[in-house]
Amino acid sequence: MKTGVITAAAIAMTVTTAHAQPPSAEDRFAMIDAVTSIAAGADRHDWGRVRNAFADEVVLDYTSLWGGEAAAQPADDIVAQWSGLLPGFDETLHLVTNHTVVSFDDGAAIMEADFQAMHRIGDDQWVLSGHYTYGLQKSDGDWQVSALTMTWTHEAGSRDLVAAAAERASQ
Repeated sequence: MKTGVITAAAIAMTVTTAHAQPPSAEDRFAMIDAVTSIAAGADRHDWGRVRNAFADEVVLDYTSLWGGEAAAQPADDIVAQWSGLLPGFDETLHLVTNHTVVSFDDGAAIMEADFQAMHRIGDDQWVLSGHYTYGLQKSDGDWQVSALTMTWTHEAGSRDLVAAAAERASQ
């Protein structure tokens, strides 16, 4: 892990669960809304919605799928990367469900969720399923995602569709 990079798991170790009170319903729904805004916003190419769901810097960890290392990145860079790739697919659908608040401490939380992400070009599809761990922080009354770790468990189709989408999006 690079110096200064914090994974969602490391954040979980710093968030206390000692509070007798779980998050309020309002906080829980706001956390789910932030997580949903990333997935639904990306599918709808609503990049402002995606950006608003992220903190200014996000630790993004897709190493279970692509290898490499988790990296802290400006949210604007993540949105630029995704907006330069996802329109290359004919359709994407990122479903996120089974949201569970794992730890909560007023201004910080860890949430887990399951996902299925479908990507299509013509008749070709790449479908990925697994789990997300989100680090969330409350800033100016809003919950935002500050860390996102994706762990894939199932895959169907070909990852080569990503390269085809990138090529299409660049044209």
